[in-house]
Amino acid sequence: MIEILVLAGIAVFLILKLKSVLGTRDGFEKPPLPIPTGADPAQKARQKFEVIDGGADRDITDHVPEDSDAAKALAEMKRVDPNFSVTEFLGGARGAYEMILMAFELGEIDDIAPFLSGDVLEAFEQVIEQREKEGLLVQANFVGVRELTLLDAEFDRDTKEGELKVRFIGELTSVVRDSAGDIVEGDPNAIKRVKDVWTFARIMDSDDPNWQLVATGE
Repeated sequence: MIEILVLAGIAVFLILKLKSVLGTRDGFEKPPLPIPTGADPAQKARQKFEVIDGGADRDITDHVPEDSDAAKALAEMKRVDPNFSVTEFLGGARGAYEMILMAFELGEIDDIAPFLSGDVLEAFEQVIEQREKEGLLVQANFVGVRELTLLDAEFDRDTKEGELKVRFIGELTSVVRDSAGDIVEGDPNAIKRVKDVWTFARIMDSDDPNWQLVATGE
């Protein structure tokens, strides 16, 4: 009985730490519909849209309201870096989300360290170290990104740093096992939904095209 209570306490602690670092887990969901692999032809057409003087930039207005502060910030980013595309960024963010999320879940963050700010890397390392101390092992498989939404954008004219806040709803299977291999949390056959709000940042006039994850939450 004492061992069961100890394991239960560890599981509760782990869940709270995960929530503080990577947002919320909404429990288990039915399997989603297959995610299309090809881009929508209409979306491809929008990506090729050329802005006419005085007209709206569809690469911006497809994602945030026209004349909003976020739209103005995105326009400034594109002025500083003419190669910047909001649509292409979001496509890259989708792939980065899977890569970073799974590296965290599996405790393998060395390869993604360059894409994390110091604060985020430290937070990830603390949770992973705590799991190792408790003898806990996470086994996870990524299913897909169910939703991706650009929530906000900010641009600092002095530093030329752009920040984009993105909301993800991902789906994965995940279990936590103790040192004996017994499951203490999760179900390997059930899909759970993960909600995260991540903020990415980049110096827009930098030669480095990579964005860094600078904040996580829900």
